[in-house]
Amino acid sequence: MKNYLFLIIGTFFFAVSVAIFAMPNSLAEGGVPGLALLMYHGIGISPALTTFIINAATLLIGYRYLPKDMIVKSIVTIPLFSIFIYILEDSVSGIPDPLLAALFTGVFTGIGFGLIFRSGSTTGGTSTIARMLNYKFGWELTGTNFVLDAAIVISGVFVIGPLYTMYTILALFIGKRVTDYVLEGFESKKVVHIFSQKTEEVEKAIQTNLGAHTTVLTAKKNDDGIEENLIYVAIPKQRLFYLKKLVQSIDETAFTVVHTVKDVTGGSFAEAHHPGQKTFRDNKIEQRYYKNQADEENM
Repeated sequence: MKNYLFLIIGTFFFAVSVAIFAMPNSLAEGGVPGLALLMYHGIGISPALTTFIINAATLLIGYRYLPKDMIVKSIVTIPLFSIFIYILEDSVSGIPDPLLAALFTGVFTGIGFGLIFRSGSTTGGTSTIARMLNYKFGWELTGTNFVLDAAIVISGVFVIGPLYTMYTILALFIGKRVTDYVLEGFESKKVVHIFSQKTEEVEKAIQTNLGAHTTVLTAKKNDDGIEENLIYVAIPKQRLFYLKKLVQSIDETAFTVVHTVKDVTGGSFAEAHHPGQKTFRDNKIEQRYYKNQADEENM
């Protein structure tokens, strides 16, 4: 049920992008909606009709190449998308600023695509054609889909002109970024590598104060005969400052490397304490932490 809710909301957002922002502002899209918009701008045929006919035809031809669950959801998505466009088209006039129109087109397209993809459905069109070509001729799926979409966008030069084609490309770029955020989340995560001679103490402090899962990788001794193990930990971005302060309070010579990652799942990541919570269980760590804070405030 949740997936079908995502499907309906995502389809509505995508239809808003096409009917409210792209159509009245001489913009296009990628894939079949882009082809339908170019036909609308060129000869005045409603995208509600053309998207339904083209998407239904490609789904009918390529149904054998799609997963069964995706076919069922696509049967819902394709007519629903056309119905939403039919209801929304001609309901508003164009936005005077085409750059602002491209921005909103990209944002609503990204939200729509993200929710549709999360539901496990597809809007049909070029993605189905790409699957067919991949099955028949072994063509690479992502590259083929990109070439088909790019061909439609570039052909817009002859219909909406080079300027609005560039605005369309901008809208597609924004849409891709927003889709990624919808699929992967807005909050970036940090993976931290900590090299310290006080591995056990640092690891215990991180687990106690941040509730984060840590992994210790054993390292070989360096030229000085000192063993510096590697602590591997993943945390939300807003807790990075607190983590670094905590590590410094225990080992001022610790070497910390931070990487940005898009997604972290499982483990104790979702259950970690808020950085404002003081859950020290080691009195020495607690005293050292507050002593360092007091010294910095007095500097």
